[in-house]
Amino acid sequence: MGASTTPLPPWIGPPRIPYPVVCLRAVLPFHVYWDNISGMTGMDETNASQANTLCKSCGLCCTGHLFIWAKLRSAELDSAKALGLNVFGSDPRQRGFSQPCPLWQGQCTIYTSPHYPHFCRTYKCKLLKEVLNENTSLPNALTVVEQAKQMIHELEVLLPSSPNIGFRERLVSHLENLEHLKASAGQENTDLEFRLKAHALLIFYEKVFGVKDLVDKLGEE
Repeated sequence: MGASTTPLPPWIGPPRIPYPVVCLRAVLPFHVYWDNISGMTGMDETNASQANTLCKSCGLCCTGHLFIWAKLRSAELDSAKALGLNVFGSDPRQRGFSQPCPLWQGQCTIYTSPHYPHFCRTYKCKLLKEVLNENTSLPNALTVVEQAKQMIHELEVLLPSSPNIGFRERLVSHLENLEHLKASAGQENTDLEFRLKAHALLIFYEKVFGVKDLVDKLGEE
């Protein structure tokens, strides 16, 4: 998914961050087992093991909290459908499946499958790269992941009910509604607590995971 250059939404208010950001030099996960990650990066077994632990403890790139979709190659569309993923592929520039991924059940359930998507296998968030480059420790990375999950939880309980199950879609929809109220009724402080927490989370996403927008492209095929 590589990061978009779109700026953070303008409606969230001034750059105030009510959360301390834990040391970014931390080992953080994405589902990567030794056989895959070693072939992908040429790293040694110790780093691969740490990355594996980190990814299996995180899963935010699978659960709809970081992204609203993930990319697929054209040859993967049929197998992804057979696995039960919500696949879209009419536009060749946006072939993929929507998130949250139903195959994430605390861990990725198809990681060792030959149908495991290429971009899921090769994607590395900023935090994982910090781990692989030995710039951060596994305990620090795991702490960062837990901090992100706590920030997400605090926002989820403030979100109104919605037919959308994806966190990021619901987050943006509510922020857009608040911005509309602000523009139409001049209510500057409408749901200020929510807007400040949302702003803090989006900055956290960018600083820690390298995710700058709702959809990060995994890269070109």
